Amino acid sequence: MTRILITAVIGLVLTAGIGYLLLPVLRALKAGQTIREIGPTWHNIKAGTPMMGGLMFILGAVICLLCNLPFAEDYTVYYAMLLALCFGGIGFIDDYTKLVKKRNLGLTSLQKALLQMAVSAVYLYALYRSGSMTCDLYIPFFNVSFTIHPIVYIIFAMFVIVGCVNAVNLTDGVDGLCGSVSIPVMVFFAAAAIGLKRYDVALMPAALAGGLVAYLFYNWHPAKVFMGDTGSLFLGGAVCALSFALDMPLVLIMVGFIYIIETLSVILQVSYFKATHGKRLFKMSPIHHHFEMCGWKEEKIVLTFTAVCAVMCVVAWFSISGLIG
Repeated sequence: MTRILITAVIGLVLTAGIGYLLLPVLRALKAGQTIREIGPTWHNIKAGTPMMGGLMFILGAVICLLCNLPFAEDYTVYYAMLLALCFGGIGFIDDYTKLVKKRNLGLTSLQKALLQMAVSAVYLYALYRSGSMTCDLYIPFFNVSFTIHPIVYIIFAMFVIVGCVNAVNLTDGVDGLCGSVSIPVMVFFAAAAIGLKRYDVALMPAALAGGLVAYLFYNWHPAKVFMGDTGSLFLGGAVCALSFALDMPLVLIMVGFIYIIETLSVILQVSYFKATHGKRLFKMSPIHHHFEMCGWKEEKIVLTFTAVCAVMCVVAWFSISGLIG
């Protein structure tokens, strides 16, 4: 337990230090964000803000885990980190493409989807072959599990991972939102891992929780840096990797509540727009932009969404109480 707390503190300190060194480099490289044309017009003032700031908490977490490697007994956490790094790598390619082409769209949707499905499949197969993942689908609240055929389970898991990762990506739309919302999620996974006596697995969410707190020093409104797809896809990969590493993927419905709402708002907006020939259900989607259009300040959106996420994480904790009791 002490090692986990120390890891969280070191993650915070490392991320803060890396951010201090990284920010001038990103500015010198002119790694500035291009604002989407369909976003709120007042976001145009953010054009040129350095992106790929996610590298600071990614590097902080990786260093923390490498420092813990000599003491590790359960190497599942390193599989989880590799998956998150693969998604972060896809995001990095996307961010780099945006910078080179000087536009807000990097990789195509098909390219992203194929890469994400591939890394998900490799991770799940490796986890299954190592014995770190069963094919028992745990049902929160009811404390029961259903055994599913490995092929069916892996296909199901691939779609869950890709969907969740892109949902986290959609949440990165206003200063501090994705980072803030992800802190209670990481605290939940650290607590769940401790409750299951999977102490090594708890190290990754602990390091990221500390790292995200430090990242907010740079990303709180007005943001000095954006995490970019490098950071948001990495975080999405981390969330999904931890849920499957702990054999509780359905808990994502609760801990990922904000991510899901963000995605649903886009789906509903597009569907309603097509069905009504141009009418809008929300003023803008994802839904955080709707609240912006309603006059909410970015800080209010972040604090409200984070509070909702924290409450849902508490609900999630009670939903698995039978598993950790």
